[in-house]
Amino acid sequence: MRTAAAILAIALAASPLAAQSVDRNEVNRILDEGFNRSEAMLTLQHLTDHIGPRLTNSPGMRAAEEWTLSKFRSWGLKNAHKEGFDFGRGWWIERSSARMVSPRPITLTAIPIAWTPATAGRISAPVIVAPMTEERHFERYRGKLAGKIVMVTLPNDGSEPTDPAFKRWTGDELAKFDTYEQPKYDPEASDRRMKRLDYAAKLDAFLKAEGAAAYATMSPRDGKLVHGAGYLFGAGETQQVPGVEIAAEDYRRLARLAKQGNAPVVELENVVHFVDTDTQAYNIFADIPGSDPSGAYVMAGAHLDSWAAGDGAVDNAAGVAMVMEAARILQAMGVKPKRTIRFALWAGEEQGLLGSMDYVEKHVASRQRKPGAPNTGLARFYGWANRWPIARQPGYDKLVAYFNLDNGSGKIRGINTENNGAVVPTFRDWFAPFNSLGASTVAIRKSGGTDHVFFSAVGIPAFQFIQDPLDYGSRLHHTSIDTFDHIKPADVRQASAILASFLLNAANADKPLPRLPFPTEPNVTDPFAYPNPDDLD
Repeated sequence: MRTAAAILAIALAASPLAAQSVDRNEVNRILDEGFNRSEAMLTLQHLTDHIGPRLTNSPGMRAAEEWTLSKFRSWGLKNAHKEGFDFGRGWWIERSSARMVSPRPITLTAIPIAWTPATAGRISAPVIVAPMTEERHFERYRGKLAGKIVMVTLPNDGSEPTDPAFKRWTGDELAKFDTYEQPKYDPEASDRRMKRLDYAAKLDAFLKAEGAAAYATMSPRDGKLVHGAGYLFGAGETQQVPGVEIAAEDYRRLARLAKQGNAPVVELENVVHFVDTDTQAYNIFADIPGSDPSGAYVMAGAHLDSWAAGDGAVDNAAGVAMVMEAARILQAMGVKPKRTIRFALWAGEEQGLLGSMDYVEKHVASRQRKPGAPNTGLARFYGWANRWPIARQPGYDKLVAYFNLDNGSGKIRGINTENNGAVVPTFRDWFAPFNSLGASTVAIRKSGGTDHVFFSAVGIPAFQFIQDPLDYGSRLHHTSIDTFDHIKPADVRQASAILASFLLNAANADKPLPRLPFPTEPNVTDPFAYPNPDDLD
């Protein structure tokens, strides 16, 4: 067990080169505050055990919005406030149950699919296996679904894991991340994805017209894990047929029995609620003010929302706790940065990065909307990157760096520079005091799928940290076991301290971090490619 003195000595282990850009005394103070007086796990525990799931616009998310605001204020941060954007309906699960009642009674592991309606009390109906993934599949089941629970996923034969569920990156694996991938521009691919977005609504309309009692999907993971993700959250988009996701093992059992003859009878009860009192979702912000009269600022963010199956611990209360702990550390130190340090907790990330997108459009840069293109729900996400030209907002030049955390509770091992080679030497210097804590990789690669994406897409230096995966992707991401128990406290404290240091370095640097050229519309990467005919239906 390290003593406090030994912990602080970590800061002395870097090369002389790093001393030119990193204030080692400040690193010592960050490590002392972050390791000896951490509140990160208390933050995590409140968000998970006390508040629980935080589906955007649900009561849990509203509670999290108010609680995080109150914490920022209690720590003394300034300008703590929330900003709203149009989202849609709130939804939450009061209780649910699923069981097979014949040919024998079995309790099933299942969860209502988000934003699907409640069952009319407890319903009991035979199942029918009717795999459908495209509208053209509907015809083969017409006239066969009335009064049935329709199993719409094609059952598979399962999969047994061949690799450990829990892992940390090795040095060889981290080295492979430092690979420059040439950009690819294919605007037609985005258009093809948007054509498939309305399939869920079409499936619901077909099932309703056919008189289905409910529908069921199969969990994409084995191990009795369920997720319950659904995306028809907009006002006027609500499905009419109740939906449930059934654990893969239970789903396949039902399918096997149905294949043999008499269809199993399943009993479902979904007690769920819609909330329409406020269709705005809210991002949360708080600042440590800087002295620069220009209003320049650096920013860190993580998404506050989660899915409803678990408590949203690794996805993404962990990232939220790291961002909030970095804020607490720096505020407790009494830092007086040159540039303002802003902390952001995003809403609607799980539905298409909608919260960070809204911030970018309002405060950083906007993109020309394509006439007639849908601009709600996931259509906003898929179409956004192909809108040209990009127009700077008045605050464009004020934001000099954005750092994001959204890969679970694993320790930081490095950072992705998003093809920005000019920041590599600087980040290597900034990591030098933390090499002995396992953080040293500066990888050129681009990363996607979370809230730095839209900042980077308009030319802001925006970065996602590299974290040890632990069991994030193998069994926790979006699942029913995403709970506090899987958090690694030492990793959370390490990541919080590194984030605090990066923010302070960026805020006090003599010059802002270098930017890539301002984005303009590229040429199509492969002008000779033909689309897949299936994508044109």
